[in-house]
Parts: sequence; structure tokens; C-alpha cells
Amino acid sequence: MKNTTTVAPTDWGKLARNILVPVIGGSITGWLSNRNTQKQYSQLKKPSFSPPPSVFPIAWTTLYGVMGYAKYRAEQHSIPREKRKVLTPYELQLGLNYIWSFLFFKWNLRGTALIEMTALFAMISLTAYEFNKVDKMSGKLLVPYMGWVSFAWALNYSIWKLNK
Repeated sequence: MKNTTTVAPTDWGKLARNILVPVIGGSITGWLSNRNTQKQYSQLKKPSFSPPPSVFPIAWTTLYGVMGYAKYRAEQHSIPREKRKVLTPYELQLGLNYIWSFLFFKWNLRGTALIEMTALFAMISLTAYEFNKVDKMSGKLLVPYMGWVSFAWALNYSIWKLNK
């Protein structure tokens, strides 16, 4: 599936859109799902490895930007008839990513959020696999995201167990 043709010059508008969609989408999702929930979250029992709340927006903004760049690269290196196969897992994982915040924060469904995050990790893995087939750098760019979601899974699990 590797594209053997020359990759087009950088399309700065498309690159900006690919980065801004997850960054802005994540910001809106975070704002909507976390509105009026910070007091409740601060009262939950948390494990010793729980980072301060200020870490999350920095980490997520960075990860959303990198995943948008990875998507741009994968799309640029994909042959037209394969683009759907390469990009669909990305779109699905992004949707799962956004839903998690509502499950965990807004609806207090921490066990459900944990199960959903397992599906999210699987979809990120599939996305990295598909991206890697067309552009190795695109796949590698998702490794920090996979690491962060693994950490978030352990944090979600611990909070769920500590607050049953």
C-alpha cells in the first residue's frame, strides 16, 4: 500500500485543518464535558501517580496537534483508492477519544469509560498500524499518544477502584 509516487509539496491549509480539527474539537469536548465537574473531580480519591490537573490540557493539546500532523502525513502518502482504509480508524479513534470525557467526567460512568478507553487504545493501535503502512513516520508519531492513553487507562482504572 506504500505510495511510490512523489509526495506533493506541503499543503499548508490542509496541514492546518488536520491539526486544528482535533485541537479545537478536543478543546470544545473538554469544555463541554468538564463544565461544573472540577469540584466533584477534586473530591475523588486518586492514586499517588495522578498528575496535577494543569498537566492534562498541555498534554492533550500537544497530542491532538501531533495526531493531526500524523493524519496529514498519512493522507499525503496514501494512494487515492486506499485513503478511506487508512483514515477511517483515525476518525473512529478521534470520536472515541471525545466520548471518553463525557463518560468519565460528565456522566460519572468511570467503569464504562474504562471499557471505552480499551476500545480507544485498540483503535489508536489500528490507526498507527494503517498509518505505518503508508508512512512510517505517521505511525511513529502516534506512539506518544498510545503511551499517554495507557497511562490514562491506569489512572481511570485506579480512580474507578478507589471510588466504587
